Amino acid sequence: MGLFNFALGRNITFVHPPYFIISGFSGISHISYYYVFLFFVYIVSVLGNTAVMAVILLDKNLRTPKYVAVFNLAWTDLLGSTAQVPKVLDIFVFNHRLISYNDCMTFLFFCYTCLSMQALNLVVLSYYRLVAITFPLHYHMKVTHRFIFSLIGFFWVFTVIVTLIAVGLLTRLSICKSVIINSYFCDHGKIYKLACNDNTPSFVIGELSTILILWFPLIFILISYTYITYTSLTKMASVRERVKAFKTCSGHLSLVAIYFLPILITFTFNKYIPINNRIINLSLSSVIPPMLNPFIYVLQTQEIKQSVKTLLKSNGFNIHHH
Repeated sequence: MGLFNFALGRNITFVHPPYFIISGFSGISHISYYYVFLFFVYIVSVLGNTAVMAVILLDKNLRTPKYVAVFNLAWTDLLGSTAQVPKVLDIFVFNHRLISYNDCMTFLFFCYTCLSMQALNLVVLSYYRLVAITFPLHYHMKVTHRFIFSLIGFFWVFTVIVTLIAVGLLTRLSICKSVIINSYFCDHGKIYKLACNDNTPSFVIGELSTILILWFPLIFILISYTYITYTSLTKMASVRERVKAFKTCSGHLSLVAIYFLPILITFTFNKYIPINNRIINLSLSSVIPPMLNPFIYVLQTQEIKQSVKTLLKSNGFNIHHH
């Protein structure tokens, strides 16, 4: 934070409220059912992603570059769900809507870091599929442990730095319009709009983050699948190969749609969407993909299913084939 102080002047004093009030989900009928749903989603997310990570760690055959990316996806989903859902339930189910300023900044940091990393994980998985289907002869040269670790490491560092900058800029704002955050968590956009001094830097980092962490991954994924479709239709001779390629990609594409569409619609048409609909859309887009990942993407792969059967057999369970 010293860099911000130096740039803005050492004698500047910023007004930070002792607490914020999280007011999301207010006025929504039958919202208690939604809290039960969030709890169910969280439990399934934890169990599913923990199981995926355990299988990958226990089976040496799955320690390939592909499953390094899958492991990171499961870890990010587990971390993101745990950072968000328990706190959201604590806020609204137990009516702990007051959150201290520092706790709010911490809550914001973990939520945005994990949400950003979830989007960038989809880029890693798209790259894997792009190379596997369109450049199969060069797969082992292009998809290596070193490259995947480097790519994932870069994305983690990038998301952490961007989120830290966003939080740092928020601490340079004097919050005096209100202490009520009309969202279900410590929402960056809602907080900087409460400032009385110039919030342009926070606005810029918010817009830049949307481009780099939402639009760039989505554009890359769409271009990747356009090229995959072109390759499948022009270079694969048999219908069986084409069906296999499309089947491999369908789960990931459905997950991309589930993750990106609610967020992009919400941010693009923010001014025209009722606040309660915005809150529900954003909350669903952050909790549903972590729950579906183990089912849509991971558990549909033959290697994972075979590994689970092998691990169960080795631990004394009999798997009957019908």
